[in-house]
Amino acid sequence: MFGGSSSPPPPDTPAVAELPASIRADEIVGRWGLAAYHKPEDRARTEAAARNQCRQPYVINAGAGGGVIMHLADEAQPQELRLKGGPAGKNYIGPPGPGGGEKDREIVSFDGRVMQTRFLDPDASNRYGTMVYVRCAPRA
Repeated sequence: MFGGSSSPPPPDTPAVAELPASIRADEIVGRWGLAAYHKPEDRARTEAAARNQCRQPYVINAGAGGGVIMHLADEAQPQELRLKGGPAGKNYIGPPGPGGGEKDREIVSFDGRVMQTRFLDPDASNRYGTMVYVRCAPRA
């Protein structure tokens, strides 16, 4: 009562939960042609260029933990990333944590055949632009 009273410790900050994405990981697993653009008027040309990249496709594999194996910006080795939801129905691909983190990429559009993404980190976004993935036809 008369001695060193201390204030109670601050409450733990509640962890922000990941929101589920509206796109499932198995929907983006596969072989993709990949190209990128910086100016919106280059989108159609970039989609055609991505389609031509199917000779050397970017392969997105399923991860052991339910995610997908892809590269983060500036990382040489691919790693398992998660598909995550965010405010206003947005979808993201990135490391564990709430959608919209600096290492995430936003899925700008996805129709099953063409997927566009952009990195949220401003520096990576400026360097890589909007990435266009065009699904390659299955091998015969």
